[in-house]
Amino acid sequence: MDAGTCRSNTGATPHPVRAGLGEWADRIVRAGLALAFLAAGAVKLGNPEVFAVTVRAFGILPDALVGPLSVALPCLEVAAAVLLLLDMRWGLELTTALLLVFVAVLVHALRMGLDIDCGCYGPSDPEREAFGSIRQALWRDGAMLAAAAFLFWRGRRARRATGTPA
Repeated sequence: MDAGTCRSNTGATPHPVRAGLGEWADRIVRAGLALAFLAAGAVKLGNPEVFAVTVRAFGILPDALVGPLSVALPCLEVAAAVLLLLDMRWGLELTTALLLVFVAVLVHALRMGLDIDCGCYGPSDPEREAFGSIRQALWRDGAMLAAAAFLFWRGRRARRATGTPA
């Protein structure tokens, strides 16, 4: 066996086909998350007044913060999408942080027994009409958190393979 291609598990050279598939999976997952955040942020920025009504319905923030958050949150979603799509520093971290906040808010809404629109994709969101949209949004956000975990895992593996510190 060639010493250059046969190494121990700690320094194994990835199989070229598997490495290529992993890179494509990474790109597809990254693009999917970015698209979801870009769509959500853009729709909310297009009509922040409607989003403010949804934010207010959760009953978490004082009225004075609802308006500013109704603009700031969609801006953060768009920023996360751009950073994530371009694979720039903090894109995945910002996306994950936003998802964790969204999950916490949705869990709060479920515990309070609220049956309201999650506000995720604006007034044209099909979930808006469906009973239990909070549960649907929670499942969707859970799936997106799993996708983010996959990207963290892939990044960690790539850093280990190249010897770059985590």
